[in-house]
Amino acid sequence: MHAPDFAQWQLPSLTRQDLIFLFEHFPVPGIDAVEAAQRVIEQPSTLDSMLEADYVYEALRDRQTQWLEVSPALFFSIMLRRCLPGRRNAAERQAIQYLANLLGLFTRTDRLYRVSRDDEAAYQYLVDLVAAASRAGPERGFLVHSHIGNYAMYTAGLCAEWVEHRHRYKRRPVTVEYYCKMGRSYYFTASRHPLAAEFGVQQVFRELADRFGYYRDGLARMAAQYLPH
Repeated sequence: MHAPDFAQWQLPSLTRQDLIFLFEHFPVPGIDAVEAAQRVIEQPSTLDSMLEADYVYEALRDRQTQWLEVSPALFFSIMLRRCLPGRRNAAERQAIQYLANLLGLFTRTDRLYRVSRDDEAAYQYLVDLVAAASRAGPERGFLVHSHIGNYAMYTAGLCAEWVEHRHRYKRRPVTVEYYCKMGRSYYFTASRHPLAAEFGVQQVFRELADRFGYYRDGLARMAAQYLPH
């Protein structure tokens, strides 16, 4: 089984154009953006602090109407960091980058509703995903459990107002807290699967399960402040 597209929490998922963007705005004159980008591709450990820097945030905010000049993963990585302030440990940095990559994938609606990139079945409701999980074999089960966690995080974070509006005014039974409970549970379940360790997401899933509300709140703030309604 190949690693699924969501199993990415490392910074090299950024594109070469992303790196050039970062160095074009570096607040020290005389930097060759292309050469510096190549150096970071070869030695990515220096990149994380750049994503926290004020100058990168300000440069990207100046281009908000043109943010697709950079990859969605870079945009979300920078903005999500702004919405989750404070000192970070390795687990939090990995979780943020995982979510940035995931949001980049989910900018395509067809990917949001599919367990994997090439999946034929589409699921628009959490209850259908839970039913699919109960029927799945071990490998498929890992993908479905992971997707339930991802889908719940996305919906509870970026779509919280929509969920609560439907609950309050259209009498839908599902609340944001329901998505949070499901997300925590299925991230934890997925973290215990052998494939989570094989694909390197075991610790990321544990972090997201343990601190689901923290990351959900960050996504909700990002949606309110930086994403068009």
